[in-house]
Amino acid sequence: MVEADDARRADQLTREINNHNHRYYVLDDPSISDGEYDALMQELRRLEAENPELVTPQSPTQRVGGAPAAGFTQVQHRQPMLSLANAFNVEDLEAWLRRVKNLLDGADFPLVCELKIDGLAVSLTYENGILTQVATRVDGSTGEDVTQNIRTIRSIPVALMGEPPERLEVRGEVYLPVEDFERLNEKRARQGEPLYANPRNTGAGSLRQLDPKITASRNLQIWVYSMGEIGVEIGDEASQTSRLDSHWDALEWLQTLGFRTNPHNRLCSTLDDVVAYYQSWLEQRHSLPYQVDGVVIKVSPFNYQESLGVVGREPRWAIAYKFPAEQVTTKLLDIRINVGRTGSLNPYAVLEPVVVGGATVKQASLHNEEDIHRKDIRARDWVILERAGDVIPHVVGPVASRRDGSEQVFRMPEVCPVCGTTVIKPADEAMHRCPNSSCPVQFFELLKHFVSKGAMDIDGLGEQWCRILIDQGLVTDVAGLYYLQKEQLLHLERMGDKLATKITDNIEASKARPLPRLLFALGILHVGSEIAELLSQQFPNLEALAQASEEDLTEIAGIGPKIAESVVSYFKVAANRDVIAKLAASGVDPTQEINVPETLEDLPWRGLTFVVTGTLSAFSRKEAETRIKALGGGVTSSVSAKTNYLVAGESAGSKLNAAIKLNTPVLDEAAFLALLDDPAPARDGSS
Repeated sequence: MVEADDARRADQLTREINNHNHRYYVLDDPSISDGEYDALMQELRRLEAENPELVTPQSPTQRVGGAPAAGFTQVQHRQPMLSLANAFNVEDLEAWLRRVKNLLDGADFPLVCELKIDGLAVSLTYENGILTQVATRVDGSTGEDVTQNIRTIRSIPVALMGEPPERLEVRGEVYLPVEDFERLNEKRARQGEPLYANPRNTGAGSLRQLDPKITASRNLQIWVYSMGEIGVEIGDEASQTSRLDSHWDALEWLQTLGFRTNPHNRLCSTLDDVVAYYQSWLEQRHSLPYQVDGVVIKVSPFNYQESLGVVGREPRWAIAYKFPAEQVTTKLLDIRINVGRTGSLNPYAVLEPVVVGGATVKQASLHNEEDIHRKDIRARDWVILERAGDVIPHVVGPVASRRDGSEQVFRMPEVCPVCGTTVIKPADEAMHRCPNSSCPVQFFELLKHFVSKGAMDIDGLGEQWCRILIDQGLVTDVAGLYYLQKEQLLHLERMGDKLATKITDNIEASKARPLPRLLFALGILHVGSEIAELLSQQFPNLEALAQASEEDLTEIAGIGPKIAESVVSYFKVAANRDVIAKLAASGVDPTQEINVPETLEDLPWRGLTFVVTGTLSAFSRKEAETRIKALGGGVTSSVSAKTNYLVAGESAGSKLNAAIKLNTPVLDEAAFLALLDDPAPARDGSS
């Protein structure tokens, strides 16, 4: 039987790892190092090995990456794009090779060693030698179609040489050369823009741009490392592919077709050869023009690969021998604050320059005040700095034995260092925030959001014009848009009469947007479109909402303490109230007709309990739960005898099995949407 503490820890690890997977694979914005991520995965693997009941299809140990990002067509991989198990020392590598040999009855076989490129895995499909589709890996089963962007990478052949099969899929790693990454950051520094964190995520972000012109400007490259599906006739003896017996043969054959394979690949006969290869590149990896974070070792014969097969998300016939995280000691000169685009106050360390991971590091992230105090990091400390996996430098902790009394304990400032507004710390959040929506460092992102299609929908005001309006001092808050004159726009470079007329007309038209759209457009923390709808159902205008207390707000089904605190904090800020007043004075002051039930008895789902599981296409699971609560229903996280309905999306998993055992009515997404349209379910829970 699973211990309660183990189950809770496994659930916590699953949520934490899934969040990090989303940041890494989808947002290209990791928040922890590879070493920290690997430690989380190892702990979860250990818990699942000790408690097999904890293993579910939704566990990160059973998955490859994140979910496909919006904006790209999804592609189903004909063969899964798998991930690799990791070895962190020679003992791990020996244990892997021992398991492989046991499964192959002690057979001897050559091993292929390849540098593990720190990039973005892609699958390239060729039909009759012509490139027809390229997809990213994402979750291993479903990827993103990036064909148009890949065509801009000149090292990828669009037509193959020689005599390729009718259908051929190859896998490769797209990367951004270090020199190009540094050149890109130098340009951003000159323009006063924030620097990119590392070549891996910059390259991934470049490949996944919606505009192929941006991809083309980044000089991305590729190394092809394996074959996927091959479409040939089995009896076609003339086909080259019918004579490929091993991975090493395949790499050489791919070269003849025009693919770029890494010249440092090596065929090894013994474990000693593998270790020597690893040690050699551990010492000289920083001499390479691209980043690597380890060595991949593969069993070469294809028949042995087939016999070994796959376990979970990983092939048994391959392993990644990771390079160790690099650590150095340096002086932490000061702890300063950077204000992020959402108002978060982000402390960072100013360091005595030091070389780590082949790069000179002068600054490092410190996450938040709680983390700083937990690690007892102080200004003027000697600290251990780690650049794990060549990703984000971070401070591991202080060298307390070297303290001399000059160190200073860090305290978060009480006011925003940019605009002077009193800082808030929302409940249940680690971050302190500046709640002033007009704070200069936040304003650009807010203005883009305000004019976007889902908000005030001011067509013609794209990102470029938002930046220009701010730089020229024409708007200092979102209300300033409604005071713009056409003559002011005509003085801007590349602004013609037709565009100026379009913009001013669309600004005027946006005054008619309903209250939920305006409330969403204001960018109040935690207030998305669904919450904006809920608030608008209870308050007729912004003035009424501004007078509401946290207690008033939490009485609304679907509004919790965190949202209530955020809304109240927003209206407490004088600058935000000034914006509301200016909007009203310009004619932007929508009134919402509300029909509030006199009592909770009027809510149709009062007394019903729902559980939502799986993936829904119409909205997120959180939004589904919000809709349920707005109708008076309750939401719990697990199925029990008291559950009235289970809402089951795709990949529903164990909760669906539990509902079936308990005879709990199950609603698929279509049935749930129908119920929302006519929210009067039977009180006995029958459907």
